[in-house]
Amino acid sequence: MNQPVEVDIPHKLGRAGVRQRIDGGIDKLANMIPGGVMHDKRWDGDTLHFTVSGMGQTVKARCEMHDAHVHAVLDLPPMLAMFANKIKEKLGRDGPALLK
Repeated sequence: MNQPVEVDIPHKLGRAGVRQRIDGGIDKLANMIPGGVMHDKRWDGDTLHFTVSGMGQTVKARCEMHDAHVHAVLDLPPMLAMFANKIKEKLGRDGPALLK
């Protein structure tokens, strides 16, 4: 069973601004994983759905755009679930800098 990680990342860009920033940089996420590949990237209104695969693992995620924050949900496979708290901490700590 997958272990979801949820975090709210604050921003001051407004919905349109944060959507543009995320759309222009989300592909870089796959480059952070050795052999990482971004696929199934699609927008559904103000929500970006995407999948990142690498190192034999696949993470499905979505980012919901709001006026003052992005709500990110990552469905971690069992192998990565043991790192859920560390991943959540890192997203909460480093996420706002990615949106500046």
